[in-house]
Amino acid sequence: MALHSPRFSGSSPAPAAPARPSNGVKRVFFWLSGAGTAELEQCPEWEQRKYVAFGATVLVPTLFAFVACAYALSTISTDWRIIVPVALVWSFIILTVDRALLATYRSFQGVHRKLSQFALRFVVAILMGLTISHPLTLLLFKDTVHSAIEAEREAEISLVRGEAETAKMAVEKKIAAVESDIAGRREDWKESLRSDLLGRIDETIAARPGDELSDEAKAELQKRIDEATAPNRDRVTAVDAEIATRKEEFTKVQTEQDFWQREFEREVNGQRSGIVGLGPRAKSIRDDQLAPRRAESQRLSTQLEHLTAERNQLRAVVATTAEAVTGEFLVEQSALAAELEEKRAFNEQLERKLKESQAATFVEQQNAIAASIMTQIETRNEELKRLQEEVATLENDKNERVASMLAEPRRDLLTQTLALHGIFLAGDEGGRFALIAYVVLALLFMLVDTIPIVVKFFSKPGPYDTLVDCEEVRYERERNAFLKSYDEYMSELSDSRLLTATKNQPLERALVDGVDRSRVAKEFLESMMELERAFEEKMEVERQRLTDRGPDHAGAASRAAMLEEMADAFYADMRQRMASFFETSGGGPPVEART
Repeated sequence: MALHSPRFSGSSPAPAAPARPSNGVKRVFFWLSGAGTAELEQCPEWEQRKYVAFGATVLVPTLFAFVACAYALSTISTDWRIIVPVALVWSFIILTVDRALLATYRSFQGVHRKLSQFALRFVVAILMGLTISHPLTLLLFKDTVHSAIEAEREAEISLVRGEAETAKMAVEKKIAAVESDIAGRREDWKESLRSDLLGRIDETIAARPGDELSDEAKAELQKRIDEATAPNRDRVTAVDAEIATRKEEFTKVQTEQDFWQREFEREVNGQRSGIVGLGPRAKSIRDDQLAPRRAESQRLSTQLEHLTAERNQLRAVVATTAEAVTGEFLVEQSALAAELEEKRAFNEQLERKLKESQAATFVEQQNAIAASIMTQIETRNEELKRLQEEVATLENDKNERVASMLAEPRRDLLTQTLALHGIFLAGDEGGRFALIAYVVLALLFMLVDTIPIVVKFFSKPGPYDTLVDCEEVRYERERNAFLKSYDEYMSELSDSRLLTATKNQPLERALVDGVDRSRVAKEFLESMMELERAFEEKMEVERQRLTDRGPDHAGAASRAAMLEEMADAFYADMRQRMASFFETSGGGPPVEART
């Protein structure tokens, strides 16, 4: 196929000067920001600085994630060969997620889609900020958290010791009871060794003839005397009470009589009224005061004499009764002593006989009793030993539990988190400060992690966003065009006679490939011819304009030369495009241009 222009030959123009490549550090920050280096290098310097800042905001949480993960792992292991690789992997995960959040955000899209993308990325950024800030908060309050953990450890140890002491006291009470039982059994065993063949005769009441009365006998005698003399002693008590009453009355009457006697004598002597002798007042005192009191005094004196005589008589009766009872009791004691002496003699004779006939049996019985008691003592000793071992076991268990609690590092993340939560709930100044610091750190890391998304959401699309959007739009349009052309091709193929060729897959692929290349080549050549035609039309217009102005017009020669250079460059570019197209598409050598 020939082109219309006779100027298709000639040298190709020099390629445009490429953009100045960025340095290595800037490329690293471009990569961190999730942007393409080639596209950013085509953007202005201020756009590149913006994405360098985006990359820095991605690098900062990555470094903090490394520190936080390293500290979290240090609570589990102290081996740096484990801590460093795992912390690097975790920081790389955080880095990858942050880059993905930035790289997949697009500015040229609907508001609702932008809001949904922003909300999703904001939630992810919040979670990542909390994940990073929590270990760093634990690191910041490391001493306080460890103090809280140690206080909790001491409380648990005190609780264990208290439980052990309670159990130990219960066992010690059992030991005391067993020891008391053993002591009683030993006394029983000793008593069994001292047992007599016959019981001792009760000598608490009776005594041998000629012996003094025992305390029990004296008590019995006194009891009988009290029972025999009880009525008379009661009467003596009543008489004593009556005598005491009459003595009080007699003393009172005698005192009053003495008083009025002195008054009467003073009246007779004229010391009060001045009348010497028995005057009216003296008579009144004698008749009204002295006479009744003298009669009353005489009566009381007579009663006291009778009561005193009665009391003496009753005491004599009591003494006589006591002597009689004592005599009877002594007679009974003498008879009882004689009977007791007979029993003693009989028992001694019987004891001798029993000792002679049953000594062996008695010894065996006593030995059996002693052996049984000793067996019980041994059983109690074994139980005592078991209880003592139980006490030792409790003590060992307590020491082991305390030692295990003291040996526990309690440096894991969960324990420190619970301790920090306890500090938050404490409510004192330290707890409030720790809570505020925790919230501030979490908000700080959430802010650092969400700054790129927030800036991208609220800022205008820049040159880089425009380039990326153009590439995406071009790809989308090409994809839609391919789908449309493929549908048309399949529709035409279904109506043609080549449908049977599709049953052979290699032939079908070759046919499809050839048809596609032919169509592409046709469309390419048509577009090139249309472009050449438009260029020639414009060139003819410019040449005609120069011809109309004449050769003497200023700048006509230079303008004509410039038009010729433009034509040469245009056809050289067309030749280069055609050569490149046919070389890459496999369509054979390029068609020679018309001369």
